[in-house]
Amino acid sequence: MPVSLRAGLRLCCLVLLATVAACGGEPATKKSDDRTEGWSVDKLYQEARKATLDGGYVEAIDLYEKLEARYPYGAYAQQALIDVAYSYYKNGDAELSIEAADRFMRLYPLHPNVEYAYYLKGLVHFRREVSILEKWLPQNIAARDVSNARLAFDDFGQLLRSFPDSRYAPDARQRMVYLRNQMAEQDILVARYYMTRGAYLAVANRARHVVETYPRSQFTPEALELMVTAYRILGLNSQAGDALRVLNLNYPSHPATERAGKLAVLQ
Repeated sequence: MPVSLRAGLRLCCLVLLATVAACGGEPATKKSDDRTEGWSVDKLYQEARKATLDGGYVEAIDLYEKLEARYPYGAYAQQALIDVAYSYYKNGDAELSIEAADRFMRLYPLHPNVEYAYYLKGLVHFRREVSILEKWLPQNIAARDVSNARLAFDDFGQLLRSFPDSRYAPDARQRMVYLRNQMAEQDILVARYYMTRGAYLAVANRARHVVETYPRSQFTPEALELMVTAYRILGLNSQAGDALRVLNLNYPSHPATERAGKLAVLQ
């Protein structure tokens, strides 16, 4: 074989071997970008917990979700689910927080942290309610949506009914007082508007709703006063008298009782 031909074949073989070697060695030299690869379940949880305590909620969420995906069973997975719900809440991801809390309650209904899941859902809706209230102020808040207030009130109420001795119960009760007053005020504002429009039956119905639904709110006396006024105007003296008696019995020194009493005298 001529020298030039042998040299050419040798060169081709060297190029082919180099190509095969390069292709075969590439996966071995490529490293994963996931720093958590190979971490134990304990390592994942501790790092996620540390991120949560440091306020790194995005990192915490990522680590909790990886823990759930890699180790879906056991105590760590259960705790990670409620912890990621909290991290979502702190990160402002309301829907994801509620979804995680609901999933936790559905999967682990007997878990000791179920009471916290109810409390957390209440906090999520409560935060939304306060944010909406701040958005409307100082505008007329009679037009605002109180659906989040009702949801928060229901969540805290469920917590108190199911776990009356929960460590979260005192705070839940205080928040329910605030929410009760907010929802009652909403109805009172609407009743006042109806009064200016001369819709007296609507006034009476809305005020009665306050008395029946939020009986311990700070707006109950005014609701009763509105009932007395509306019923008097409508000529429903028996109903007006009943509302006035409730006022006198429960709020004898309240200004609303005095005003309603003067109205009865004028009638």
